[in-house]
Amino acid sequence: MSGASLRLGRIFERGSGRSFIAAIDHGVTIGVPSGAEDAIGTVEKVVACQPDAVLIGPGLLAKTGHLFAFRGAPSPILRADWIINDPRLAALEQGEQYRVLCSPKHAAELGADAFIMFLVMGVGSGAMFADNARAIAAAAEDAHHVGLPLIVEAVLWGSRIEDRKDPELLAYACRTAAELGADAIKTEWTGDRATMAQVIAGCPAPVLVLGGAKTDTPEPLLEATRGAIEAGARGVAYGRNVWQADDPLDVARQLREIIHGGALARV
Repeated sequence: MSGASLRLGRIFERGSGRSFIAAIDHGVTIGVPSGAEDAIGTVEKVVACQPDAVLIGPGLLAKTGHLFAFRGAPSPILRADWIINDPRLAALEQGEQYRVLCSPKHAAELGADAFIMFLVMGVGSGAMFADNARAIAAAAEDAHHVGLPLIVEAVLWGSRIEDRKDPELLAYACRTAAELGADAIKTEWTGDRATMAQVIAGCPAPVLVLGGAKTDTPEPLLEATRGAIEAGARGVAYGRNVWQADDPLDVARQLREIIHGGALARV
């Protein structure tokens, strides 16, 4: 077994084979999100929710490594790239941009158990998409050299996209990411079990669903999680719907029950 496979396995709970990932990498692309003004305090809140892993930016991981330095702590997954993904920047006409932030070697030095990058389809420039794809392929090779798995966040966030949940394009993006070397995929919940199952069936890597903007109440999130798991998703990566919740610990508890089910009692 390779180091990358070993570390990828740590992200998934032993009994269920699934993962509950809490995301707090938003500051990389959207500045100071509401509810996370106290960055270090928010990471403390996230770790207290007992996720299997935490998605986090390199600077914040460097400042909060002590929160992950104990047996049973969640695995840190390092956000390694940057996109313009905020309407405030779009309003300044800065255009669509993509850059790699750090190397797999640096991620390993920071203590990460995995490395995550965007694959953004539907951008205005074909050159930007080609550069994005090439960066992922190169990172997959470099990450495996240092024993880190690469997770790719395959999304339809480009300016030419009308429907960010288009199942056919999501299936295309996820398959492309896997073919480029991704060890796991993070992508949109399509909105229904049948189309989500089709996306998953076409992807030869474990698929996790992302949460997106916060829902008004937990119920839509919990229902979407049930649907995704029933469709074959291997877990979720949720951010604002966890740490912006009125009761993050309770929302996290309900998510763990849905994702892991009776497996928690068996381990």
